[in-house]
Order: sequence, then structure tokens, then C-alpha cells
Amino acid sequence: MRLDSINRKPKSALRPASIIALSFAILIAVGTLLLSLPIAWVDGGVHPLDALFTATSAVCVTGLVVVDTSTAFTMFGEMVILLLIQMGGLGYMTIATAAAILLGRELGVTQRIQLQELHGQYRLSGMIRLTRNTAIYALMIEAIGALILITRFAFDPNINGVRAIYYGIFHAVSAFCNAGFDLMGVIYGKFSGITHYAQDPVVSLTIAGLIIIGGMGYPVVEELLQRKKKRRLTTHAKLVVYTTAALLVVGTVLILGIEWTNADTIGNMPIGGKLLASFFQSVTARTSGYNTINISQVHATTLFIMGILMFIGASPGGTGGGIKTTTFVLMLLAVYSAAKGKTDTEAFGRRIPPEEVYRALTITILAAILVLAATTILTFTEVDVADANGRASFMNVQFETISAWGTVGLTTGITPSLSTMGRLIIIFVMYIGRIGPLTAFAALALREKPVRRRLAEEHVVIG
Repeated sequence: MRLDSINRKPKSALRPASIIALSFAILIAVGTLLLSLPIAWVDGGVHPLDALFTATSAVCVTGLVVVDTSTAFTMFGEMVILLLIQMGGLGYMTIATAAAILLGRELGVTQRIQLQELHGQYRLSGMIRLTRNTAIYALMIEAIGALILITRFAFDPNINGVRAIYYGIFHAVSAFCNAGFDLMGVIYGKFSGITHYAQDPVVSLTIAGLIIIGGMGYPVVEELLQRKKKRRLTTHAKLVVYTTAALLVVGTVLILGIEWTNADTIGNMPIGGKLLASFFQSVTARTSGYNTINISQVHATTLFIMGILMFIGASPGGTGGGIKTTTFVLMLLAVYSAAKGKTDTEAFGRRIPPEEVYRALTITILAAILVLAATTILTFTEVDVADANGRASFMNVQFETISAWGTVGLTTGITPSLSTMGRLIIIFVMYIGRIGPLTAFAALALREKPVRRRLAEEHVVIG
């Protein structure tokens, strides 16, 4: 890196958080314009609000849709959605940086700081290598997943031929980016998702694997791949791996137990099918949006469990949303430490810096406030909205809001029936969920002022 690039003042007055927020907003705007073109719609019409909703859902890798993707959009519209998913999943700056590296261009400090913010890293060094490897890793995993799905779809009489190649690529990218968009509606019925493959281990496990790998993030996967070269995994990697595994197991067991006799979901499946479907729903609730069972038919308790999984979401550096696994586990560890009378939060023989615990607390509270506020507003604006069974309830609206916040895409079926105001609220929640509440607040906040004094300390009674 040249010295003059370090000493030179940044050309942009915007902070990294503002640039991240702006980059996603620009992607959504461009996507909306492209999806508003008559060539993007099967009926040749212009649907600006539907285009905005779809573009936001694609860029924010959510998967909530107000129209069935395969029956409403043309090939052009589907390709635009696929491109938005890829750019939204990896992040515009990741793709732009990878392109700059290929062209041999040098990045300044400002661009490196922006990448640091995007990847959620604490060190500025190694950002170029991390960004390059993330892009390469994503394309490789998507290619492997696409190859498996293409092979499987080639034997499906309803999809074989060229369509099998197209479907394999589309669903692999959508799954890895945790987007949840599918093209099965034109074959198996509108908004059917991938329920046709509920007991198909190849499709279910391939998509589930792509979701998990994409949600964990490249930095953790890189550590796991290089474990033999290193003495130990970092505390961050351990927290991500163990928390992810625990949530998957607990989610699978709970969904399996609750839905075991539900004939509308997994009740009539053999034991293997029940286990596979329950595992898949536990995976997809971690910010993907694909479903192999009808979510509108699950028990209320299952909706509650899936809501918790959606709120937690994926891991930092991954393609999913939510408060993140590390935020969730740090909150638990902080509570455990407080209950044991400890002043430090510890994990795997290491002390977690207090500022990181505060950050986790802040993210959780901001996310809870956003979800509660949006849910409250929707209970007023969506009085006449009903799910696929004609039911309208607070839980359905809350489930929709959490799904939007966690960029998940699961729904009880009320999305197409949302009012104009309801759609705009969900669009806003999806956007904040993708960039993160702290990034959103940092982008809007005034410039930070240096602390010149500290006030006298005084105790407050707690509990």
C-alpha cells in the first residue's frame, strides 16, 4: 500500500455505514426499474409496487413475494431477480472489489474500511484477500450445488432438458445466498415452494447444505478448512459452529415432536421423511425461506419456535440476516456470567471484551423494537388480511414481520394479501434487516463527537 494513499483524505464524505446502506438502496432502485419494465412481466403490464417489493426481497435475500415468481415474471424478469440475489447476497462492494482486483486496480484505505464494515471484521488488514476469497468461494460452492441439482432435475420428467440446467443454477444461487426464491410454481402450483421435494434427500439436503454453508460465512469456513495448519480455532469460529449446530439440532427435534401427528404437514410421512422435513424446516428458518411443508398448516407452537430461529438468523459474514448467532450466544453467556456473579463474559477460556457484549445487547434491543413496532402497525393496517386458510391473527402478522426482519422469506400465506401500507412496511423491515440496525442508525446518525469529560458515577438499583 502506498504512503500517499494513507495520508490522502478520503474523497467521499460518507462513512462506511452510509455507503453500505446507500449501495443496497441503489441496487433496489435499479432492480425496481428493471422489474417495472413490461418485458419483465408475463402479462406485459407495469406493476411498480410489486416490482419494488420483489426487488427489495431479492437484494435483501429474503424471499417474501407478493406474486409467484415463475408464473408472473418472464425469463428476463427471473434473470434480473437472480442477478439481484447474487449481488445482494455477496454485497455490491464485494463484487465490485473482486472485479477491481481482476482488473489490477489498487484500493485505497477508504475502500478497505468500507469492506471491513461490510464483512463485520475488526482488523483492516487482509480485507482484499478476504473479499477476493469470499467471491471465489461463493461461486465454487454455488457451482457444486448447481451441478448436483441439475443432475437431479434432469431425472424429473417435469423439469428435464435445458430447464434442468436453468433451475439447478437458479436454486443453487438462491439457496447459497439464503434468498428462498423458487421457480416451481409454474410446474407444481403457485406459491408451492419446493414442497414437492419434501421427501427427496438429494434436493432437500443439497439446498439445506447450501443454506448452512452460505449462512456461516467464508471466514469461519476458511478456518475449518485450515484447521490442521492452525493450533486452534478462534473463539468466534467456535461460537458460530457450536451455536449453529445446537440451533439446528434443537430446531429439528422441536419441529419433529410438535408436528409428528399433524396430517397437514409431516404426519403422514414415514419416519425418514418426517426427520428430513423437520431438519429442512429448522435449516430454512435460519434465514433461507425455502419450505418443504405448508407453513400455513403448522401448529402455532411451531410458528413460535420458527419465529425464534428466524429472529436469531445466520452468522456474521454470511448471506443471511437476523441478529446473528454470535449476538444470541453472547447474550446468553453474559446472562450466565451475571448469574454466576462474574464481571467478565467468558467463552472457551477467553474473555469477551465488554464493548462486544454491549454491541450484542444493542443489536438485540434495536431488532426487538423494530419487530414490535412493525408488528403493531401491521395489526392496524392488515385487519382484513388472512392466511391461506382464511385465518387472520396476530401470530401470522408477527411471523411475517420476523421473517422480513431476519431476511428469511417464510410466510403463512398472507404476503400477497398485504395492503399497500403493509407492503411498504415489510419492504422497510427487509431493508433494515439486510443492512443491520447498527449500520442503519450509524448511517443516519450525526458525526461522532470526541468525549471531553466523564460524569460522576452513581449507582442504579437493578432487579
